[in-house]
Amino acid sequence: MGEPVNVGVVGCGAISAQYLPTIDRLPRLRLVAVADLDLDRAREAVRPYPGVDVMTVPELMADPRVDVVLNLTVPAAHAEIALQAMAAGKDVYCEKPLAVTAADAERMLRAAGAAGVRVGCAPDTVLGTGTQTARKAIDDGLIGRPVAATATMMTPGHERWHPNPDFYYLPGGGPLMDMGPYYITSLVTLLGPVTSVVGAAGRTRAKRTIGSGPRRGEEIPVAVDTHVTGVLVHASGAMSTLVMSFDGAATTAPNMEVHGEEGSLVVPDPNHFDGPVRLSRVGEDGWRALPASAGYVEAARGVGLADFLSTPDGEEPRTSGTVAFHVLDVMESLLSSAGSGAAVTVTSTCARPRPVALGPAGGADHLS
Repeated sequence: MGEPVNVGVVGCGAISAQYLPTIDRLPRLRLVAVADLDLDRAREAVRPYPGVDVMTVPELMADPRVDVVLNLTVPAAHAEIALQAMAAGKDVYCEKPLAVTAADAERMLRAAGAAGVRVGCAPDTVLGTGTQTARKAIDDGLIGRPVAATATMMTPGHERWHPNPDFYYLPGGGPLMDMGPYYITSLVTLLGPVTSVVGAAGRTRAKRTIGSGPRRGEEIPVAVDTHVTGVLVHASGAMSTLVMSFDGAATTAPNMEVHGEEGSLVVPDPNHFDGPVRLSRVGEDGWRALPASAGYVEAARGVGLADFLSTPDGEEPRTSGTVAFHVLDVMESLLSSAGSGAAVTVTSTCARPRPVALGPAGGADHLS
């Protein structure tokens, strides 16, 4: 094993509590510094990790120890923070989405190329046993040629549980930009890149009421569509139907299904790393569970950062900025189609990310 890669985290909000334990656990990574606009919040976030420095964003960018900046800020700040890191000569790994707009994301990728640094992006849940076991089943021909998929996320909205949910209802938020990256990244992993989309969208309420924390009862404005549906046409010819909503109480629909000429798969929630994959084949009765056969076992948020940093030279990282840019382009194209009422060609593309062999997230040779 080589020397650990020194990580500096910018943004110590709720999601950081999921990343920091993984960074602490994986020997490939070493947390050296965190920064946040609220330094007290940053100090509280690293209280379980002695020896981690708390500093301002400019101080972290100037710190020569930091090799990679883990960007956990709100979506509207992703591009600004990433560009600062690139200008300082540091690799960047962003929480999803890569940026608020595809134009900002493209600017980030150009800046990274000019600076000679790498850009990676969540979600890394697709590296777990759930999506990867489904991927292996497709690659092994268990459902024949894939022809269609469905992806459904239905919830009343994150303001019910999040104490500061404002950003979910600002540009860069909404169900598509917030949850869509999990589902569309999984669809790209399973079926390959998307070439065109047709979308429809609506905004059910002008305001939302916070349901928890010290701001409970406060109303916040809604500036994004809160129910988005669409059809994605993949380069392979398969078609995916997508529903992303903050406007439904609940649903019994599976999170994801993939249908082929010879069988169908139920794919677990792409917001999770694992979960049961079920198969039904033409001529067989019912469904049967498939054993986990691919992906990182017992993975958690942050394993994608380690995987990204461990990618051999000359290979595209599984959690690359190129994949994240394509996913953002697909989402932006869906919203553009919803506005125009016409199909939209997706101009970007990406390679289908490489599969992950079955193994422990913390013990695989290339992660440790």
